[in-house]
Amino acid sequence: MDGNDTYGSSYGDAPWDSNTWNLFQSHAGKAVSIVHWGVPAPWTSSFNAQLTAHNLVVSHGDLSLLDMNSGSVPLADIASGKYDSYITTWAQQAKAFGHPFFLRWDWEMNGRWFSWGTTSTNQNTPATYVAAWRHMHDLFVQAGATNVTWVWCPNTVFSGSTPLTSLYPGDSYVDWTCFDAYNKGGTSWISFSDLVTPTYTQLLQVAPTKPIMIGEMSSSELGGSKASWITSALGSLPSSFPKIRALVWFNWAITENGTTWTWPIESSSSAQSAFANGVASSYFKAGGGLGSLPLLAPIKAP
Repeated sequence: MDGNDTYGSSYGDAPWDSNTWNLFQSHAGKAVSIVHWGVPAPWTSSFNAQLTAHNLVVSHGDLSLLDMNSGSVPLADIASGKYDSYITTWAQQAKAFGHPFFLRWDWEMNGRWFSWGTTSTNQNTPATYVAAWRHMHDLFVQAGATNVTWVWCPNTVFSGSTPLTSLYPGDSYVDWTCFDAYNKGGTSWISFSDLVTPTYTQLLQVAPTKPIMIGEMSSSELGGSKASWITSALGSLPSSFPKIRALVWFNWAITENGTTWTWPIESSSSAQSAFANGVASSYFKAGGGLGSLPLLAPIKAP
């Protein structure tokens, strides 16, 4: 839930700014259950440096979906133990915090746009990605941070993307699988079903027992009816995509290379109404009652 770019200069991002949080919820007509935000890598900042934000989410009765990435650090260095002391300290502090949260580390790794991607001309490969993931996971287990729920989140598959089978760390190292899905509109307009089905099908093959999350999701207004797209997306989940047990809407009017993407639900009154009507279903759990989950326990699919 972005503040400044979506609602104006007086707003900050959630979870830090409750005004943004409350405004989005009023537009959605329902309290959010997952708050998506980012934290620095352990060798840059400790877990406790963001403890205030963690406590804000818990006090609201919601769950955090934390983004953390390795930046320009070679994944082979993580796998070899170069940053073990930092990672261990972070994991120990997460254990002391105790409350369950999702951790989405080095997402969209099957693409080329991030430095940790495995299709770009950088030093990372699928093998080093898997090795780094497993090594970090092992350190968290050794620290007793069982409240960390590991979310493995590629981008929707596309021509030239790294095969998911080569990037999957294994069932013992992943709690939820995930993907990010955007309808960019214009001449690339694509229905929700056509957008997600190929990746959904592959995830069922790679990790059939794991619940699936959509870590980022939105549609442009250009090229079709965003309201109809939202209605179709939210309405099709129970019957067509039953393994998807959580989704997070990307509510940020982000500008890239001079193009502003109309991702927020508030991009039009029809889109906002479609979203509110869709999530009004009891299928989508409201937030506010998730702050008392058992300590040091992973997050299970509803």
